[in-house]
Amino acid sequence: MTAAEAGRDVGRVVVVGNGIAGLTAADALRAAGFDGELVVVGEERHAAYSRPALSKALLTPSADMTAHRLPAPTHGAIEILGVAATGLDTAAREVLLADGSRQAYDRLLIATGSRARRLTDSADELTLRGIDDALRLRARLAGGPSVLVVGGGPLGMEIASGCVESGCRVTLVSQGPPLVEQLGRHLAGVFAAAARRRGLRIVESGAASVDAAPGAAHVIDGEGTTHRADVLVTAVGDLPNVAWLAGTGLVAPTPSGGVLAVDERGLLRPDIAAAGDVAAFPSAHGMRRVPLWSSAVERAKVAAAALLRGAEAPAPAFQPYFWTEAFGLSLKAVGPMPLTGEPEYLDGGADGPALMRWRHPDGSGSAVALDYRIPIPRLRKVCLPVA
Repeated sequence: MTAAEAGRDVGRVVVVGNGIAGLTAADALRAAGFDGELVVVGEERHAAYSRPALSKALLTPSADMTAHRLPAPTHGAIEILGVAATGLDTAAREVLLADGSRQAYDRLLIATGSRARRLTDSADELTLRGIDDALRLRARLAGGPSVLVVGGGPLGMEIASGCVESGCRVTLVSQGPPLVEQLGRHLAGVFAAAARRRGLRIVESGAASVDAAPGAAHVIDGEGTTHRADVLVTAVGDLPNVAWLAGTGLVAPTPSGGVLAVDERGLLRPDIAAAGDVAAFPSAHGMRRVPLWSSAVERAKVAAAALLRGAEAPAPAFQPYFWTEAFGLSLKAVGPMPLTGEPEYLDGGADGPALMRWRHPDGSGSAVALDYRIPIPRLRKVCLPVA
């Protein structure tokens, strides 16, 4: 049976989620031969856009305000935007929406993503997850207020970089060295040194207490020291959006509230798949959720094919890919992360742009391109020698 023949066996597919995973899944369904009715439901009122660009390209006064835009979709789906999914009836095969309507499906792909984890209930605790968040933060940075950023991962460092570039006095509170859990000590040290040269104050002690009161925001760190600023931004992880699936039996419980545990092809059951930040999938290290742009794209393609072809769909073969830009540095990495030990330099050296390689005990490798110039902020994959 060809992919086109499989697609004809399905009359209606509903994709819940209009981020990059949902957009990619809709495109992949058409590419796989599905020519039936396709519906895309999105809680945000905006068309799909590039989330990585929000923290890399939209915060500064000189920002390219079109950097987050994606090409117009060509999948020809019926788009229902600005309406959240509120429930799922798996027996009737219907998605319940906030406006009271129901969307019937033969196949369902869930790509509802995740939301920012928060440390307070205050509206003055700013987070950066969607485009409205980015525009709100950008407006708060006007005039160069002092800023506290809590969270030393890639998003926290990118936000801190944008705040510094906007002329703000910025303190980053991190549980240990920033980026060390994602990159390893060598590369994390390169970014921390560049950040300090540009004026970032780094506090390597987790936040024990947080108050987001406007004009009097403060964080008490693990050592008992109080850090104050005009604006508080937190970047302390995300939580999968699974509340609307309560009672379906599809959600695997976790300490943080649940996740969709899919098989290697992204299926929860033969008629339902999931992809993107909402899903965890089998890996060499157990079930893992990989909340990265590249993972959402690749997993959505596989899940779309599996909805149409089941076990006949090709098994995935992913190469981990990671990208970040902050404090004048641009890093693109292929292969397992974080990295242990010192790199092998394939080009350049420690004092400038470089192409580096790490070899791992299991025979695999990772390659990293580090540039000291920030290119136009578009997501681009690069081919690097890994083995």
